[in-house]
Amino acid sequence: MSEVTRQDSVEERFDIMPADAPFEPGFNMKTLWAALFVGFVMLPGAIYLGLVTGMSMAGGAEWVTLILFIEIAKRTFVHLRTQEIIILYWVAGGLVLMGGKLGTGADLFGGPFGVLIWDQYLIQSPQAAGLAEHIPSWVVPPRGSEALLERSFLHDAWIKPIIILLVAVALQRVNALSLGYVLFRITHDIERLPFPMAYVQAGGATALAETSSKKEGWRWHVFSTGVFIGAVWGLFYVVVPTLSSVFLTETVSILPIPFIDFTVPMKAVLPAAVVGVATDLIHVLFGLVLPFWVVVGVFASSMLVNLVANPVLYAYGILHTWEPGMSAIPTQIANTFDFWLSFSLGGAIVVAVMGFWTAGKILIAVAKDHRPKDEDAPGPSRARGDIRIVSALGIWAASTLGFVLMVYYLVPDFPWWITAIFGFLWTPIYSYIGTRMIGLTGSPQGVTFPYLREASFFLSGYQGAAIWFAPVPIFQWGYEAQIFKQLELTRTSFGSIVKMTALTLVVMFVCSFLFWSLIWKLGPIPSSAYPFVQKMWPFHATMQAFWAKSTLPGAGSSLVTQIIRWDYIGIGLAFSGALYAVLIALSAPLGIFYGFVAGLGGWPHFAILNFVGAMLGRFYLEKRFGVERWYAYAPIVLAGYSCGVGLIGMTSIAIALISKAVSQVMF
Repeated sequence: MSEVTRQDSVEERFDIMPADAPFEPGFNMKTLWAALFVGFVMLPGAIYLGLVTGMSMAGGAEWVTLILFIEIAKRTFVHLRTQEIIILYWVAGGLVLMGGKLGTGADLFGGPFGVLIWDQYLIQSPQAAGLAEHIPSWVVPPRGSEALLERSFLHDAWIKPIIILLVAVALQRVNALSLGYVLFRITHDIERLPFPMAYVQAGGATALAETSSKKEGWRWHVFSTGVFIGAVWGLFYVVVPTLSSVFLTETVSILPIPFIDFTVPMKAVLPAAVVGVATDLIHVLFGLVLPFWVVVGVFASSMLVNLVANPVLYAYGILHTWEPGMSAIPTQIANTFDFWLSFSLGGAIVVAVMGFWTAGKILIAVAKDHRPKDEDAPGPSRARGDIRIVSALGIWAASTLGFVLMVYYLVPDFPWWITAIFGFLWTPIYSYIGTRMIGLTGSPQGVTFPYLREASFFLSGYQGAAIWFAPVPIFQWGYEAQIFKQLELTRTSFGSIVKMTALTLVVMFVCSFLFWSLIWKLGPIPSSAYPFVQKMWPFHATMQAFWAKSTLPGAGSSLVTQIIRWDYIGIGLAFSGALYAVLIALSAPLGIFYGFVAGLGGWPHFAILNFVGAMLGRFYLEKRFGVERWYAYAPIVLAGYSCGVGLIGMTSIAIALISKAVSQVMF
């Protein structure tokens, strides 16, 4: 099937709007009300849900907001246009997701102030011993500060961290939109890439627009099924621990959050092995939508490491830190430092080489591709809201320069040219490669460059810890280009996304400050009231503190040289290279390789449930519904599940927040 035919079939399947439909704005007063609803109603729920269970309301928040506004519109005899719905979708998603992602892997949702909550925990944690005094005051107030003891952002010590955070977030959004637009113009208007996954959100917006007109199709029925599953599971997994912390003296969980740990009971049979299973049903649903062979690779890697490799390595004295009686998290940390961090670095080198190889092929193919432009294909126009590429590049360059100057001002001892290379050279190249992969396959999978940030900081010769907390511009904006494709498919003028971004930034700053302040004031974070972060944050703090200490004078670099072993890196490099060669020789899916490398030293708890979901989808649901139909069903079921958990969780979270706030006022 040709690329054009395949694209046409996707458009027909998802009922995308006709290409000759006029472009219309999607930003209006309805967008403002939606932003306020998400900010003041959904955001506190997203924060609390993430702290208690580690679950994100991404997916759920968008659907809850859309459904609520559609139902209100029906009862007021107002019809929501497709353009309005797609902007409402990104308003809800942007507000919930804008929180930041730590370099250690801990996701933070609920706006930028979640990053400051993490920083206050890190500097006060035992893992920061020897590091806390090197963390600058523009990151977080020092240990013992009244701002930390009183758990309040309303203190002079927070002025610098808050200003720097807000400026960095604003620059980041400008950088993303401007470069994402340029990448869209290049890969879509010039290279004519199909962007297959863009049709999912665009088709969903079109379907909901039909629902707004009181027409309900198959998407609504599939979504409702997911909502029911999420509501039932959320009753046991979210409501019970949330409300028990209100009405009882201790938090009660029917299932341990976030996993059941068998590491200690299995110590005699599987020494040094991390054994357990996650308890959140969403990991099964992730397995339904993730690439099958990637899931298989992660599962195979996790099982091989923990059932075979770890006991053998312990028997030979390589895993020397582990002791019987250690639970999953201490075992994971010990094994990572003893062997798997170095071994995975070897695998990361292979992945990076393959990424450069893929990038080279892409750039060569583009250089040789001189296809004549299709005059009938969509392209830049005043109605679409296009601006000159030179103007967009100028905006991007200005925001990038802002990052370079900010990092130089905050960390003057760090070589400024490294920051400039990351911002002006690496980010556009890496983003272009990711955009090409997304435009062709829907996913940037296979083009990754692990540990690039860590290696550059460690090898730069810089001594100190400040650079690990500075806003160094290492970005990948491929998905931003896909957003512009979704806007074009729904015939939404591009100016709407700019206005929406400005609105969400303002609402997010205000609401994130209000609700993180309230929740932090109610009690320490983490604490027993928040089972997920109490269990998982110490692990992430250990990893972040390790890297931050690596550039400290004297002891830091010696610690790295003790933990990062070149012989283990060589073994990982040889093993990963051999695995890649074998898979190539057998013509096996390369997703197995990328999944296997990603799963080295990872958590088997989540890989097991992902694998269960992948097998269920592959060998039962695909046969029952058909491959194409199931691929259309799966993401909608996942979105419905997130919505169901969000709805049932919002009720209990509202009760908990009101109860705790009232008790604070009374006593």
